[in-house]
Amino acid sequence: MLFLSPQERHEWVRYATEVLRDDSPPGYCDEAIRQNLVPAFHFYIAALLAATGAGDRSVGWLETGALCEEDSVLTCEYFLGFLKRHQNRLVIPAEVFKDSRPFMHFAGTPIMKESRHQFIRQCGHSLPAFGQPIGFIDIGCGDGGLTIGMLLHLIGAEKVPGVREVVLVDPSPAMSGIAQATVRSAFPDTVVRVENCRIQEYSERIDHPFDIAMSSFAYHHMPVEEKRIDLSRLKPWIDHFLLFEIDANHDSPELYSPELALSVYQSYGRIIGFVSAHDAPPEVITGCIDSFLMTEIVSILTEPRGFRSDYHMLRSEWNALFRETLGPEFSLRSDSSCYADEYMQIFTLHYGRDRE
Repeated sequence: MLFLSPQERHEWVRYATEVLRDDSPPGYCDEAIRQNLVPAFHFYIAALLAATGAGDRSVGWLETGALCEEDSVLTCEYFLGFLKRHQNRLVIPAEVFKDSRPFMHFAGTPIMKESRHQFIRQCGHSLPAFGQPIGFIDIGCGDGGLTIGMLLHLIGAEKVPGVREVVLVDPSPAMSGIAQATVRSAFPDTVVRVENCRIQEYSERIDHPFDIAMSSFAYHHMPVEEKRIDLSRLKPWIDHFLLFEIDANHDSPELYSPELALSVYQSYGRIIGFVSAHDAPPEVITGCIDSFLMTEIVSILTEPRGFRSDYHMLRSEWNALFRETLGPEFSLRSDSSCYADEYMQIFTLHYGRDRE
């Protein structure tokens, strides 16, 4: 992932102020920007203009930014297409996860399938062998596919002799309904329970222990101060926490900051690229982008901390959070990359309780 120096951040803010004040044309300050970050800078300016109601002006910045984008990150191009589909207005187009199909298309991309496979394999290596059937919580269960994959792998690797209970936590009735049916089908003799709520609500009333809690692309839906509270609530009731997440900088940076825009440009640009390259009818791809990914992007770019929907953190910040909230009783068992390129990483973190 690429970052700005303090001087570059100051310059981006200064140039943005001039653009908003003077109606400066696209490209007027490109020579002062690090060459490989010119498209990201155009995205930053375009996002600022669109967020302040100047969507028509943002189109020009996106068009010029798209001309110098690398094939691996085409965020200006994708953002431009979204604005054109929505009359140059930066509005949240849908309630994310209301329809399960966009997420299922995203989860079916080759990069995500391979990353999930690596996550399962890495956790299988780092988890201990359990002497009794386990209790398992999936935080943000989605369609339940990762739950099944993880549990079947642990059984096949002889890490667990069986599964006594699975709790599926997800605020989306569409997603949790699918998950409940698929997990019950895979484990007919296991108690499978759905908690149709956010993990913050469930952690307040958890009343018996579980061996493993897992979160896949879900724990980032709360800011770090809420993560801290929630992990403190979970800590007495779990022995292992498995995290599958994207390395991105969407928590601490404030609204309209260059850091936030640069992180969105890199991380979501790569993810939208994966979605666009995955074979599917055009309407399915567009639906996944607009009804899932762009819904999150618009929230990040237009809503301040405490209101935005997503708070992805840097890998180092996740480790610091776990050490603070779970330590010293828990220690790091796995910190592994499931996918990595210049702009984005997907990783595994596993913290486990230490026994005397």
